[in-house]
Amino acid sequence: MESKQTKKAPVRAKQVLIRIIICLIVLLFGILSMNRLSALKKPPVEVKRTEQALQVEGTIVKIEDINVILTGYGEIKALNTVSISPEISGRVVHVHPRLDSGEIIPRNAILFKIDSRVYAATLEEANASLQQLKNTVLRLEKQFALDRDRQKTIERNQDLAQLEFKRIKELYEINDVGTRSGVDKAEQSYNAALDQADQMSRALALYPLQIQEVKSSIEAAKARLTIAKVNLLRCRVTSPFTGRIKNASIEIGQYVTPGQPVVSMADDTLLEIQVSLDARDARQWLLFDNTPAESLTTWFSKPTPVVCKLRWTENPEAELWAGIMDRVVQFDPQTRTLTVAVKLDTFSPQLDATSPFPLVEGMFCIVDIPGKTLRNVVRLPRWSVSFENTVYILNDESRLKTVPVTVIYAEGENVFVSQGLSPGQTVVTTRLNDPLENALLAVTVK
Repeated sequence: MESKQTKKAPVRAKQVLIRIIICLIVLLFGILSMNRLSALKKPPVEVKRTEQALQVEGTIVKIEDINVILTGYGEIKALNTVSISPEISGRVVHVHPRLDSGEIIPRNAILFKIDSRVYAATLEEANASLQQLKNTVLRLEKQFALDRDRQKTIERNQDLAQLEFKRIKELYEINDVGTRSGVDKAEQSYNAALDQADQMSRALALYPLQIQEVKSSIEAAKARLTIAKVNLLRCRVTSPFTGRIKNASIEIGQYVTPGQPVVSMADDTLLEIQVSLDARDARQWLLFDNTPAESLTTWFSKPTPVVCKLRWTENPEAELWAGIMDRVVQFDPQTRTLTVAVKLDTFSPQLDATSPFPLVEGMFCIVDIPGKTLRNVVRLPRWSVSFENTVYILNDESRLKTVPVTVIYAEGENVFVSQGLSPGQTVVTTRLNDPLENALLAVTVK
């Protein structure tokens, strides 16, 4: 048994050795193969790392003087619009054949007529009454002259009756001639003559008063006659100016009363647009005359009559008119706005003469009002300035730099910077979202 085990031990050791040798050969072959493959692979080319420039657009800083333009909106309105009402009552017997909305009626054209027969009869009656009163004055004056002549005769009869009474009385009382009844009759005749003279004196004294009363009645009759004439003229209602009919509500046969609006007209030769401006912008940039006011009132002085441009909102590129700044209309403390009026008339030029569309009442327009002049400012696109009032510029090393600026005014898509930039600097106008400071830039100047 020992001999068999002794024989098997060298065999096992030999097998283990063979296995170790095979493993070493395989490992050596793998190492050689890997070295061989590694020798076949070329090393990568070494690349130098460079910084990528950010492509942006920019503009060169230029110092300039800018005229501020205050922009507002408003609706065109006719400055002279009247509502026509009859001043007398009556039935309509005639209406202008073109009394319809939109028609142009010339000045003094008859718009409508009211039945004038009653007013013509009233005029004739007033005229007759006046003539009657005038005849009364003539009669009183003639009677006054006649009674003054008659007064002389009555006064003479009074004197004669008085003398006769004295004579008969003396004969009866001194010479005992005559009777008592004769004396009484003489006295009675004297008293009658005296009474008649007194009545005539009173009548003559009343004549001037009666004549004055009739003359006063004549003045009243003349006033009634004037009213009758005016009422007769009011039967024909005419156009106060050459204008456009806005609306009309009157027909033949209709009964109208005083104060009843029946026709509305507008004078389109003088238009106005009222524009609301921010009170702060108006205070800072609107031009006012410094001439002293005619009266001591605490109101705005008259604005400088500058030429304003108007554009219809429906076609702002094609329609362009000119108006003149006129006055300050009101200040609204609720919205803190200042309303100004711009006038337009038939002499206002249409800057775009090729447009066939007129400027009419009711159009909603954009109004550009020239204001004061900004001195030594830089014009930039609105989006190039952040909400923190900073801009991105290109420094001497072509890198991004953030600088603070002072924005003095904004208009449309532009802002105007008064401080923070120097002439010749390049401002980045591309919208950048939180860029890195000192980032390399490649700027295309526009």
